Amino acid sequence: MRQPAHGGNLAWAAALAGCPPDAILDFSASISPLGPPNSAIAAILSQLGSLKHYPDPNYSELRLALSHFHQLPPEWILPGNGSAELLTLIGRELAQLAATILITPAFGDYYRTLKSYNAKVLECPLISYEQRVLSAELPVLLSTQHLARAKRPATANSTHCGLLLNNPHNPTGKLFSRDSILPYLEQFALVVVDEAFMDFVPPNEEQSLIPVVQEYKNLVVLRSLTKFYSLPGLRLGYAIAHPDCLAKWQLWRDPWPVNTLAAAAAIAALQDTEFQQQTWAWLPPARNQLFQGLAEISGLQPQVSAANFLLVESQQSTLQLQQQLLKHHQILIRDCLSFKELGDRFFRVAIREESDNQRLLIALSREWGVGSGE
Repeated sequence: MRQPAHGGNLAWAAALAGCPPDAILDFSASISPLGPPNSAIAAILSQLGSLKHYPDPNYSELRLALSHFHQLPPEWILPGNGSAELLTLIGRELAQLAATILITPAFGDYYRTLKSYNAKVLECPLISYEQRVLSAELPVLLSTQHLARAKRPATANSTHCGLLLNNPHNPTGKLFSRDSILPYLEQFALVVVDEAFMDFVPPNEEQSLIPVVQEYKNLVVLRSLTKFYSLPGLRLGYAIAHPDCLAKWQLWRDPWPVNTLAAAAAIAALQDTEFQQQTWAWLPPARNQLFQGLAEISGLQPQVSAANFLLVESQQSTLQLQQQLLKHHQILIRDCLSFKELGDRFFRVAIREESDNQRLLIALSREWGVGSGE
């Protein structure tokens, strides 16, 4: 079976491990282990009788719930069949520009959507490959030196280019400050900020650009409801942008992209403040536990992260490690082969509950042949 490009492919992992899919402990997909919320499950059950009807094509109730959640008019919000569907629409928009600058390593779906529309891609590295360290901030990252490294043509000045980045960054987990992104809204024709993991950052620390979206017609913010609320099987995301832009995208896509059960679950989850608080209380200590445990294993170097995952640099082949963990421990980690800048010396792991994290640390220390201090 072909090596998956995304995490969470339990069918592939189970075939390699020789066990049922539900026996796999999945660290490859960065999904909260706390959900789905009971409120979302109850909402799904309450709507089973509505399956005989088409969804509201305008998703009025869902957009209203999102507008209350973000304190924005509903016409500034467009729900989609996961943020992946909306990203495809954005790729068509970006392809109309001279070029799109990607902060790399970049999520593989960015390349997919840009390639689909023959968009010109210019890469700007987040990691200094000479020193193997992360750049400090976006002003450093998008300096003249970095853009020259990206071989940016003289004809493609930034006022005719798009900028696509995610915050927190995937796969490094780095959180860019809002102030470091704002200057680029004056310099680029279109700035797309994928905030799929921003929900995991507590409100007093988050750096979302949603509060300023009404000030910039060239700003698009993407959000996902599947990771924080553990609903990837329902496929639900949304874009926040100027209503003129969203109205145009609406004409480009198929009708009824969001199903009735997904919309109901989303409305309930957005109102579930108890679940949100529980997640913000769980993540920091769980992330610190896993970070410290990984750092104690010789040959592994985890990166500091603001998200619900850790990028780990390895002195050994991570593809070989992935297979050993599957065959010997039924644990799946995310290799980084799809991030061409990282290759076979990095892997990514989701933050899970304490007992799962500990199981991973014990398995890693055994495969490494080095004690983890237990």
